[in-house]
Amino acid sequence: MIIRMAPPGYQAFMLRCWRVRSQEPLCLATWQFSLEDPHTGKGRGFADLDALIDFIRGEVIKDAIG
Repeated sequence: MIIRMAPPGYQAFMLRCWRVRSQEPLCLATWQFSLEDPHTGKGRGFADLDALIDFIRGEVIKDAIG
């Protein structure tokens, strides 16, 4: 008897990242990010790398637990 396992979860996102320069002369530029689901076209923006990583981590955990 052959038991077939369901394929693991799959998610795809298109990542965009860009620098935003501050108007203040001594301030460094910051990076902002967005992810888009290519299947739905739904997008989500992130003000910094930590927020982006937190979102991806949450998506992976949700997928892992069901």
